[in-house]
Amino acid sequence: MQVLAVVLAVIAAVIHIAIFALESVLWAKPAIWRRFGLKSQADADVVEPMAFNQGFYNLFLALATVLGLLLLGWGNPVAGKWVVLVALSSMVLASIVLLITERRMWRAALIQGVAPLLGIAFLLGAVAAHAPMTVI
Repeated sequence: MQVLAVVLAVIAAVIHIAIFALESVLWAKPAIWRRFGLKSQADADVVEPMAFNQGFYNLFLALATVLGLLLLGWGNPVAGKWVVLVALSSMVLASIVLLITERRMWRAALIQGVAPLLGIAFLLGAVAAHAPMTVI
């Protein structure tokens, strides 16, 4: 269970780093902002500051997940589990908000939320089984 929790947390972090790249680095490309449902360059220009900021939120969630995993590997399992749990929970909750507010983005919500949700399930399963959580 603990190996699956770590793998899913890493997958969730990678997904959120990719989302950061789309929103904060590659936003100027029409192929990117069209993925977010925008129809014109003018609309993309208006949304760009928000997308840039939101991209960094996603990056910080990914970095928090990585920090939690590093804490697990560095021998601080209690702090590591909590940091990973909070970061993954934030990802899941954000995906739920996305689904509720924009049903057309259901695929994006699934991409954003499934790996962290499963990671939480396996993390809690490992905790319930009293399995020591370490990365290395």
